[in-house]
Amino acid sequence: MPSLCRDCDVHVSETVETCPACGSYRIVSHPELETLSIAHIDCDAFFAAIEKRDHPELKDKPVIVGGGKRGVVATCCYLARLNGVRSAMPMFKALKACPEAVVVKPRREAYSAASRQIREKFEALTPKVQMLSVDEGFLDLSGTTRLSGAFPAMSLSKLAREVERDVGITISIGLSENKFLAKTASEMDKPRGFAVIAKSEAVGFLADKPVGYLHGVGKQLAKKLERDGYRLVGDLQVSESRELIRRYGETGLWLHQRAQGIDNRPVRTDGVRKSVSAERTFNDDIAAYDLLEDRLWQVCEETALRAKRHNIEGSTVILKLKSKDFRTITRSITLATPTNLANALFRVTKPLLKKETLGGKAYRLIGVGLSHLQDARWDARDLVDPSVEKRAKAERASDAARSKFGDASVVTGRAIRLAAQKRPKT
Repeated sequence: MPSLCRDCDVHVSETVETCPACGSYRIVSHPELETLSIAHIDCDAFFAAIEKRDHPELKDKPVIVGGGKRGVVATCCYLARLNGVRSAMPMFKALKACPEAVVVKPRREAYSAASRQIREKFEALTPKVQMLSVDEGFLDLSGTTRLSGAFPAMSLSKLAREVERDVGITISIGLSENKFLAKTASEMDKPRGFAVIAKSEAVGFLADKPVGYLHGVGKQLAKKLERDGYRLVGDLQVSESRELIRRYGETGLWLHQRAQGIDNRPVRTDGVRKSVSAERTFNDDIAAYDLLEDRLWQVCEETALRAKRHNIEGSTVILKLKSKDFRTITRSITLATPTNLANALFRVTKPLLKKETLGGKAYRLIGVGLSHLQDARWDARDLVDPSVEKRAKAERASDAARSKFGDASVVTGRAIRLAAQKRPKT
């Protein structure tokens, strides 16, 4: 099994516990170490690490980056985490859990400057860099071995040391053959870690993990899955995809794929939009579901149009609502197949809207967005709903007619009803 020393880059063809050259214990070993090329890199406690770098007196103290007593924790160092502090925790709870913590106000300029340094180092390795935020990103190092003279794992090991030397913080690396498994690996060995998961071992590795271990499964979905008998990822693995699709729609196919370690998303360069969306604010608050459904169709249509204009589609659909007391509610669903079709957006957001209108709650704004974008493929096939291909052709025919003859050339019954609602009563 190939092994690599993370401190001096000595590479041997067998498993070793210490480096034969420098004696370091920081060894990464894996049968596919020399061939895997998709990496997820996450800066360790990024904001807090920058504060400790710039203020050495904080080095051995628990540090919380956040607002005042009524604010929330933006991030915290690992010492604070050992005391139960977590990101997004109300500040009063964080200080109760760790009263000796030093609270530091965020310095966005310093974090942005460090992020730019790190990104430059990523792009020196490969042009295929997809930044997810200021402190994490995916890298596709396929085909870089010949150019750099080092296989991807070795290049990443060197990168980690360069970041420590030049930026003054540590990073954790996950290496695999797809984004989901790379992200999963990067969280296994924090901080200053380097972990590897191959597709061939994904099923066995994931089988005994709770369903909430799957990146993208939130607390509510995890609770629902557990109620339905899917407590472990292994429970999803032995369930047929048809059954999961029957129970959970498009999310069921997504669950089936992730439980098997499958993720076909490419690493995208960062010169693209993060999301596309549309929203409407009403003149008067609306509580009736049928009226809200009409407005939902409008924002689905507008979002789809904007996505089509940019030749992109997305796999995560977000519903946004703002109540009359200005409270914002967002609900999202991850699709197995990316889309930019208004009908598809409408189909998956209607149940989300229905749930939020139970009890007659009134809203002043509605919006729909698409994220996790990629270039549009235009194949419009959907294993969950085979008729989507037929609807896609009809929708694109309507788009073409509107483009050639104007918006009035194709008018739906819903559009007529909305126009009637706008006309003054006589």
